Amino acid sequence: MIKLAGLAAALATLALAACSTASNRPVSAGYGPDPALPKADAALIPTVNVARAAGWPADLHPRAADGLQVRPFSTGLDHPRWLYVLPNGDVLVAETNAPPRPDDSAGFKGWIASLLMRRAGAGVPSADRITLLRDANGDGVVDQRTTFLEHLHSPFGMALIGNIFYVADTDAILAFPYRDGETQIDAPPSTLVELPAGPRNHHWTKNLLASPDGRTLYVTVGSNSNAAENGMEAEQQRAAIWAVDVASGAHQLYATGLRNPNGMAWQPDSGALWTVVNERDEIGNDLVPDYMTSVRKGGFYGWPYSYYGTHVDTRVQPQKPDLVARAIVPDYALGAHTASLGLCAAAGNHLPPTYAHGMFVGQHGSWNRKPRSGYKVIFVPFADGQPAGMPRDVLDGFVSDDGQAYGRPVGVALDRTGALLIADDVGNTIWRVTAAPPAATP
Repeated sequence: MIKLAGLAAALATLALAACSTASNRPVSAGYGPDPALPKADAALIPTVNVARAAGWPADLHPRAADGLQVRPFSTGLDHPRWLYVLPNGDVLVAETNAPPRPDDSAGFKGWIASLLMRRAGAGVPSADRITLLRDANGDGVVDQRTTFLEHLHSPFGMALIGNIFYVADTDAILAFPYRDGETQIDAPPSTLVELPAGPRNHHWTKNLLASPDGRTLYVTVGSNSNAAENGMEAEQQRAAIWAVDVASGAHQLYATGLRNPNGMAWQPDSGALWTVVNERDEIGNDLVPDYMTSVRKGGFYGWPYSYYGTHVDTRVQPQKPDLVARAIVPDYALGAHTASLGLCAAAGNHLPPTYAHGMFVGQHGSWNRKPRSGYKVIFVPFADGQPAGMPRDVLDGFVSDDGQAYGRPVGVALDRTGALLIADDVGNTIWRVTAAPPAATP
């Protein structure tokens, strides 16, 4: 009877949330270097607008922008989230999902959140492996697929430095010996450094990016909550990018106040480190925009006390006005609740010239905005090392007219031919975007 009553209450909550007011602002208002930030609306029942995970019908695929074409590179994967391209052209994909997090789903609110994530396709068990994809004949379709590493723990980020291959599990960075061209690693790993995890582990994904000189690994560590509702003790060493010394495993907090950083990339003109960040929820359809930003050493970006510089989040008590006063305003907004995750510098791609300078961003898509936002891959043009103009859609069509999610884009990477690869964790596919062939002359 108690379970039935709880289910009834949950369904009632979802029904009320589904009836919440839709935004009257276009999602584009939350893009660019100076996004429109409306007044916060901390509603008792937040908006819920989940696109149910359905997968791709056999006769459909994402829709590419004019001048581009998209085809499947590899299908039948198990929740592919992240991509890494080895120097020899082999493509590694982390087939992964959240680890068990009993404390994160505790209580009524946590139970509701777990129901929503299952509906969105994030409730499947983690395959806990990295799979190698090889296109030996260069036709743009995988013809060899092997298990590169298995028995991992919610793996995500990957990096190769010399002959050492690093994997960011949810709780540690592991180091494996690697030989060029091998299709499977059997050697046991060593642990470079442990990472914050535990039974809550709210944002579990940990990404890696090697410094150009190979001496440092930058590591993203998301917050353990939405807006510090579990107390700041639960946020120690989190909501940050770490800099880890490869030789010793010693680490320092490179930048803080980043709620959930994921993708990282080096901007080729300036040499600066850039990241994309998922911002906080439950204060309205149009707050807070996710963003991409250059990352300053020692910089503080506001979370949890403020957003977009000095806009105070009054839910967080006690406040720290000294920190808020030095909060850095992000460089470029990516729309509220778009769940921008993937980030890839455009340098070296073989797409049309309009995509030569900028960043590609994989937007996983909203679950709490009406109307929905994200569910696409975009391109942000750059000039002189900074964003220059509004984004352009590269790939969309991931949601049906009746609100089912055929797929959800996550990681993005360039393959050795300059094509753009996209990991689709609901469609269980890696998509490959290339320049469309010239139109035939009549």
